[in-house]
Formats: sequence, C-alpha cells, structure tokens
Amino acid sequence: MEDNGYQKNKLDYIKGRVSAVVPVFNGEFYLSTILASLLEQTYPLMEIILVDDGSTDKTVQVAEGYRNKFAARGYEYEVIRSAHKNASAAINQGLPYVTGEYLIWPDSDDRLERDSVEKRVNFLQRHPQYQCVRSLSYYYDPKTGGLLSADEKTGDISKEDLFWDILESRTYVCCGCYMLRSEPFFEIYPERHIPEYNVGQNFQMLLPFMFRYPCPTMPERLYGVCVREGSHSRRKLTREEEYQKYDDYEMLVDEISAICQMRDGVSQRRIAYWKIKRRYCLAMKYGDRKQMLKALWQMRKYGEKDFYHGMKDFIWRLMTK
Repeated sequence: MEDNGYQKNKLDYIKGRVSAVVPVFNGEFYLSTILASLLEQTYPLMEIILVDDGSTDKTVQVAEGYRNKFAARGYEYEVIRSAHKNASAAINQGLPYVTGEYLIWPDSDDRLERDSVEKRVNFLQRHPQYQCVRSLSYYYDPKTGGLLSADEKTGDISKEDLFWDILESRTYVCCGCYMLRSEPFFEIYPERHIPEYNVGQNFQMLLPFMFRYPCPTMPERLYGVCVREGSHSRRKLTREEEYQKYDDYEMLVDEISAICQMRDGVSQRRIAYWKIKRRYCLAMKYGDRKQMLKALWQMRKYGEKDFYHGMKDFIWRLMTK
C-alpha cells in the first residue's frame, strides 16, 4: 500500500502482539529469507510491517507474494512503499503502524529461529520488571549455510547496563536480537520518528532505550546474521566515504546524547573521547599523520594511557617510513 501518513493511536497497544518492522531496499533475491522465518514463528500473535525504501527491483512483488501466506497464518501484514532514502527513514515510515505490545526490527536479509519471538516474549512476560531483552546471534554464509566468525564482540552477557558497551563496541548492536516493549519506546519517541541519518538505525533504536533501561541477555542463539557479499553494511567504502561516515556517526551520537539529556561532565567527556579515539584509528588506517597527531593531542586531555601508547606508535611509524 502507498504511504498516506496513516498513524495508529499511540496508546493503542494490543496485548501480547509483536510488531516486526522490516526495512528493505532492493531485496528481490534475499527478502524471502526473513519473510519465511517470520512466517514460521511459533508465536501466534504478530504483525509484519515491511517498508520498501524505494527499491528499483522486484522487492515489492516478492513482498506481495507473502500476503496470502501471512493471512493464512493469522498475522497482520502491511507493505509500505516510500521514496528511497535510508534505513532509518524506512523505519520511520513503519513506526506509525506499530500496534504491538512488543517491537522488533530484523534486517531484511537475516533470519529468526522458529522460536526466537516466542522465547523473548515469554521472558518479558515472566520478568515484568524488564522493558527489553536480547538473545545471542550467529553468522552464516547464505551460499553454503556454514557458520562464520562474528563481526561484533559479544562482551559480558551478564551485564545489563549496555549503553556504553554498545557505543564503545564492547558488545553487539545486532538488531534482530533485541525485543523492546513498545510503550516505553514510544515514550522516548512520542512522534514515532527516530533521527534519520545515512548511518545507524540501530544506534537510534537502541541507545536512548539502553540509557534508560537495563537489558538482560538470553544465552541462546535465536537470530541468524547473513554475511552477504555486497550488502550495504559490508560494502567497501572509499576514503572520502569512510570519513563522511565517521562524521555522520558523530552527529548522530550528539543527537542521541541530547535525547538522553546527557548533561553530566563525565558522560560528555566520555562521548568526546569516543569521537577522538575513532578519529585517531581512522587516521591511522589511512596513514594520515597530520590527523593522527591532532587526535593524539586532543586525546591527551581524556586518556593518558591511550595517549602515550598512541605517541609510541606514531613515533614508530615516523621512524620506519
């Protein structure tokens, strides 16, 4: 259906229902994987909100091919078409349609284990003190089906305070692992609109929520990440594109910091240090000595240990060139 600005009652959450918002762009050859895995869920009460981000292939035809299948399964199914922009903008097209008590947003080329939704809902129903939960994931090759090494660190799964671990890459942001309660999520975003950037979407969805609420981890691999050559997240970037990506992430994190009302000095210094350390690593990747040295002097204010290690590395690079 064409997007016509339709918006559900913001307080009209159907008890027990899980809303799955799935953004997709040019997914003709892989979209069936996630749709089939949603269709096969053991959990009985779901709505699927698929948002086509201006695809130029047969994505919409593939999506429409599942309409009768989802109807037969008893799942609500929306296909929303929008102009091409980015994943966060596509999610924004889907958020107004969410009516479920619980919210997930799996990637369009991944897959959910059959009991993935049911197990996470059961956890939240048994533990009403929690507003979210996550599972573990596994990575696989879609051509061979073989398991692959993870792209992200798992981290300490006993921890529940995950904001800084996610931001500082000590644990994973793998979107399909997380399930949030819809009501507290839309208290953060009452307009049902997350910040739109050409980077992220998981930072926008997760970080403000993790800043407010603890998130336990179920030690089960309930979500499969497709490692697909040529996918948007794995496309090799030019130097200019990578620098732009880092700039975009910095602006995004500044906006998230404002959403979290992060005004204390310790947090602000930590955000500043996160930016500087990333800049140093990027400059080091491209051998940009001027930017490396600039980042090192900025780093000195925040982390002496990293500053001295960085200086040793910088001097070594100068001596070996």
